[in-house]
Formats: sequence, structure tokens, C-alpha cells
Amino acid sequence: MYALETWRGPRFGQGPGTIGTSFQTFGVYVFLISFACLYYLSNASLLLGHFDLGWHLAAGDLIRERGSVPFQDPWAFTLGDRQWYNLSWLWDVAASVVFQYTGFSGLTLLVVACGAIIVGYLTSGCLGSGASVLAVCISVFSVSVLYPAFATPPNTYLAASPNTSTMLFCVIFYVECLNKTRRFLLPAMMALWANLHGGFVLGFLIIGLFGGVALLRRDWANFKIYCFTGAACLVAILINPLGWHIYDGVMATLGHFVQAYITEWMSYYKNIMLPGSIPGMVYIVIFVALELRDAGSNRAPLESRLLTWLFLCLGFYQYRYMSFFFLFSTVPMAHHIERLLPSGLNLGAVHKSLLAAGIIGACALPLTFMRVEPALTLSDELLSEQDARYLEANASHMRILNHWNVGGSLIFRTHGAVQIFIDGRAATAYPDALLRDYFTLGGWQIDEAAWKAVLEKYKIEAVFWPKDHDVLRHFLVDESGWKEQYTGSHESLYVKP
Repeated sequence: MYALETWRGPRFGQGPGTIGTSFQTFGVYVFLISFACLYYLSNASLLLGHFDLGWHLAAGDLIRERGSVPFQDPWAFTLGDRQWYNLSWLWDVAASVVFQYTGFSGLTLLVVACGAIIVGYLTSGCLGSGASVLAVCISVFSVSVLYPAFATPPNTYLAASPNTSTMLFCVIFYVECLNKTRRFLLPAMMALWANLHGGFVLGFLIIGLFGGVALLRRDWANFKIYCFTGAACLVAILINPLGWHIYDGVMATLGHFVQAYITEWMSYYKNIMLPGSIPGMVYIVIFVALELRDAGSNRAPLESRLLTWLFLCLGFYQYRYMSFFFLFSTVPMAHHIERLLPSGLNLGAVHKSLLAAGIIGACALPLTFMRVEPALTLSDELLSEQDARYLEANASHMRILNHWNVGGSLIFRTHGAVQIFIDGRAATAYPDALLRDYFTLGGWQIDEAAWKAVLEKYKIEAVFWPKDHDVLRHFLVDESGWKEQYTGSHESLYVKP
């Protein structure tokens, strides 16, 4: 019976709509949002730890100063005639404004607010599918802790980064398609999403899957709605400074060879960090076991289960998709948990307890923010302010070969005074030939021929590299006669004689 109901569609909107029920569900919203935000604030330093935050802020400043999105950026000497496809220009501008008036504290609160909206939407989707409040609470709270992936920095998916906008809009599209109430708003949201991050293509995947299931059900009314919504979203994408060239920017990332060198695009296995990854792995095992055991009796909507399994497979292939697995799994997991809960629970007492705990958590939020606020700043883990000032004073005239990870921070801290070789924009800003040359330099045991070729080809006068790379120091200083002119907290500057 349950399998037939799942195939025919979810039972959204069939629950009671009394004021008492609304008040009861209010408690679970307060509880989940309060404690999720407490968790995010307690990890505030990780929220600001994305390596690309620096260049995003600098890009926002640049766009606001010029009044337009630049065709090329002014920060690197290796661009050639390559166009810069800034797919996140609107996020950059918004972050620049927030940072100007509120500093890193405002950016942190903006990220936490996005996390709160995600939790609220997930709760709405689970409750709308007919799952009980306690099951929803367990499912959503587990996912809200796991999907940011704080255990594997810098690959964090709730952070001061345009990635967060993709997580947010994916959840909004997902829940709105489940609820079937405000799908007419999705094209407008797509126009906003397409200017915030290149991950907007996932919106088409969500709409397409819902439309495909409607077609299989021969639900012609909903199938037509999804077709019109998808077509309208295609048109909405063109409302951006790049026009139809936005697809060129997306294709410069998806399927590009550079993905093989960026950790978030690597497999799940290569991103496992112990013991931090253990909770996520346990959740995956539990989900798979429950899905296989209750395959024909789970009352979750079929679309939710298909999306969850799709992104679980994609997540094993490329780590960045595993966070979407956690998000989409909330609805089917809530129904699995509901079957495991004992019968005869005093739901009234559960609602009251959740509301009381949520109020306490909400009251603790300001105190938590006051405690973490003094430490809210751009991480000095790779590049300190002292490093930047030294380079600006002593190496601004040089052609510097910098390490990939410090490029974004160099742009932010020197605003172009120190021209860089490369940074995290990868194929959206740099020529493929340059990227291929740069990635020959990776690895602890260096390829001396590759280093000599790159240093000569690009007329490099200085190398700014992690100071613990002793093999490179031996090659440059002992074998090539370079001088280690400066040693910072994490980086060293080697200067050509």
C-alpha cells in the first residue's frame, strides 16, 4: 500500500491545519534553527576559512568601483587574452557591501542566516511529507550538522562563499517542488541564482527529475507545469552580465581537467579525514541499510528518494556532491526514523520540550556570537598581513610564482599591488596552457625539469611557496643559486639571483 502511495505521489497538504497544530510545529522550527545556528557560530572560524574569500571580496570592490563586471581582472600577469567568467559577481558585490559596513562579523551572520533558512526549509519539507515532529527533528538536526562538512576544511559547504547560495537555492527548489505551491516563483529565483553562483545548473536537475517522475505517473498537469517552469528558468538565466556566454563560464568548470587537481572535485575517499568523517560515514551506512530494508514501505516521496540516491552516487565520485546527498536525504530519513520510534509517545510533551529547549538555544545565540566575534577575521593560516605587507614593499615589481592557495588572499590583502601567477578561479580566469604548466609543479618530490621550464617560460623572478617544502628549497637555493629572502609564518619568498 505504501509503495503504491509513494508512486502516486506524496500526501502534501493533507495534515491538519489547526492553530494548535501550527503552534506545536512552531516548537520544532525554533529548536532546530536555534541549535543549528549555535553549531554554526561555534565553528565561525571555519565559516571564514574558504581560500577564495579574499578574491571574492576584492572582486566585489572592483565591480562597485567600476560600475560593471570586468572582462578581465587586473590582478594577475598570466591572463593573456583570457576572459574572466565571474559567475558569482552578485555574491561578490553583496559580500563587499556587507564587509564594508559590518566587517567579518556581518559576513559570518549572513552565512549563519543562510544556514537557518536551509534548516527551516528542510523542516518544512519533512513536515509537509507527513513525517512526525520527533522524526523530523532527528533527521533535520543530523543533516544540519553533517552537510556543512566542517571536518574537511577548506572544503566547507556552509561558508562565506558563493557555494552557500547554491546549497540554499537547491533546498528551496527541492522543497517548493515537493510542496507544489510556489513553483511559479522558481524562474525569478533562478535569475537570482544564476548571478550568484555557477551551481544554478543543479536547479534544472531538480526540476527535470520532478518532471520525469510526473511523466512516468502520467500526471500531465504537473508535467506541463515542470516543463513551463524549466523553460522559464532557461530564459531567466540570460538575465546576467554575460548573457548566453554564462554557459561558457559553466563549461569552463564542469568536466574541465583542472577538477582532477582540486580537492572538492576529487572522490569521497580522497577527502576522508579521521575521526571527523566518521559521523558522516555512519549516517550513510544507516541510510543505505534502512533504504534496502524498507524499500517498499517508505512513505517518502519518490522524487526525494531518487535525488538522494543520485547524489549519494555522485558524492562518492566527487566529494562536493555529498553535501547535497545529506540535504536531500532529510525527507526519506525522517520516514525511516518514524518507523523506528516507539509507539505511544507523549507528543504534547515532546512539542513543549522542543519549544522550551529552542527558546533557551535562541537566548544563547547572542552570547555565543559575543564570544566568537573577536576571532572573526580572514585566516592567517596561509598568508598573514605581515607577509602581504612585506611583498608589497619589497616584491611588487617582481613576477612572482605563488602557490595556488595563497592567490586569493594576496589579491585581497594587496589589491593588485602584488601581481599574482594563479589563484582559485582556475579555468574561469586563466588559460588552459597556464593551468597545465602550473600543475606540473605539484607534489612533494618536485620535477626539476618542469620547474625550470615554468620559471623560464614565464620569466619568474620570485617564488612564494610554503616554507615547509624542503625539497623545493634545496632545488632553488642549493642547486639553482636562488636566495630565501623572506620567511613568514607559513610561506617563504625565494628570489632569483
